[in-house]
Amino acid sequence: MTQPYVRAGNVEWIAKGSDVGVQERTLAPGNVIPWHYHTIITDTTYCLEGSVQIEMLSPSERIVLAAGQSHAIPPNRPHQITPQGDRPCRFLLVQGVGEYDRHPVDPSTWK
Repeated sequence: MTQPYVRAGNVEWIAKGSDVGVQERTLAPGNVIPWHYHTIITDTTYCLEGSVQIEMLSPSERIVLAAGQSHAIPPNRPHQITPQGDRPCRFLLVQGVGEYDRHPVDPSTWK
């Protein structure tokens, strides 16, 4: 049986509509937003504090964002988000535009 998704870290909703959501997220070292993808929406991460690490598949890529930097992950691109290093990270996560969906991914079996 698949375990239910639990949002990692501290989540503060800033805006939530039918086709867009904005969250302020804080991840402590060891927290992870696990591997997943969305079929319609884009995840855009704006780093506010610390360093945010985004790992992606298809192709494999790792991006580290410092405060003031951002990166958009297009639909159908598996990704996970963690703090980089031994300090927490704080970021805005903008998700949209479109109906939210989330599909877990096992990176070892991803096509």
